[in-house]
Amino acid sequence: MAEPGVAAKGGVLRIPDFRRLWLADALSQVGSRIDFLAIPLLAATTLSASVLEVSLLRTLATLPYLLLGLQVGAWCDRMRHRPVLIAADLGRAALFGSIPVAALCGVLTLGQLFTVVLLAGALSVFFDVAHQTYVPHLVEPDRLPEANARLQTNMSVAAVTGPGVGGVVVQVAGSAGAMAVDALSYLWSALWLRRIQTPDVHPEPAERHLRREIAEGLKAVAGNRILLAITVHGAVSSTFQSMQMAITVVFLNREIGLSPGMIGLLSSAMLTGAILAGFTARGLGDRFGGARVLCAAAVLYGGSLPLVGLTGPGWGLLWYFAGGFGSGFGIITMNVFCVSFRQAVTPRRLLGRVSSVSQTLIFGAAPVGSLLGGLVAEAAGMRTALFVAGAGTLAASAILLVSPLRKHRDLPV
Repeated sequence: MAEPGVAAKGGVLRIPDFRRLWLADALSQVGSRIDFLAIPLLAATTLSASVLEVSLLRTLATLPYLLLGLQVGAWCDRMRHRPVLIAADLGRAALFGSIPVAALCGVLTLGQLFTVVLLAGALSVFFDVAHQTYVPHLVEPDRLPEANARLQTNMSVAAVTGPGVGGVVVQVAGSAGAMAVDALSYLWSALWLRRIQTPDVHPEPAERHLRREIAEGLKAVAGNRILLAITVHGAVSSTFQSMQMAITVVFLNREIGLSPGMIGLLSSAMLTGAILAGFTARGLGDRFGGARVLCAAAVLYGGSLPLVGLTGPGWGLLWYFAGGFGSGFGIITMNVFCVSFRQAVTPRRLLGRVSSVSQTLIFGAAPVGSLLGGLVAEAAGMRTALFVAGAGTLAASAILLVSPLRKHRDLPV
């Protein structure tokens, strides 16, 4: 770990190994946003998938969190983290790289897309748990909010640039061609991770008992009322957000009549709120208190999503922009403080398991929401499904507002 003075003089990006982790994260985030746009478009246009089949792709991408999340947390607490991160990146590069190859050979099927997103989702579980567990090994505890803000800024920049880049790439090279760009982004990430020089931490030898280890992680989350409230709010809001995400691309393409390029540009414009949050979240926390900012961000996030259901052609696209701007700002701000709090209060030996409990509940709810979004859209229409998703996300903010957070200015650590 770097000396505290290094970070203090120039911020966490002055820490060489954190900078390498940050660079590894940067382009791979853009690649992930490209496949988020390109895969549903590939299924909907080239393979003529139904709305339910497109939502099933999102379901399969997040299903591994529900099936493997708790086990992966225990496994990651037993292993060195950097090899896990590199292996996950290389595996995802191979999987997404298989899509343009199959398309060029004329053998691409919906079944292959289902398989790729499911296996890539499993690798993403390993990557996400190890990634959050790895950060505290590279920076001092008091620099965690800044480090997480930097990583969330990557996510924000990717949210803004990824859809635009993806839309242009899809327009020029087709959805399958965009998958080749995505595969290269994972290779980029693996190369930067390989350059990290901080010795990886070898977990202390201990008796291995998977059920007991998972139970210890669950107990750590349940035993902290604020951590529990943050996790439950994440799971409930994730369910409704996933409803929206599963059908939004198809809604914009089929009901609003937008081209892939326009969908990408609109998505980039609306997510400028996310990139703004990445730069301002820590400052807001310093001024108003982390607990207050977290609660306010939850309300902003939930209150913005219902606006997406009002989207229409022409000037009606402003509703989509407003909903995306507010929800993007809210969710990135929440993530900075939620992740920093979890990393600060959790003992190092439990960090993988506590992270996996939170991510299993949050991302494990996503396939349920994605499938629900497809079913509601098929039964009552896509616009109705968008309103239901927005209302549910707003209601979820009450979980934080009635929690012990309301008594605090800052997040207790």
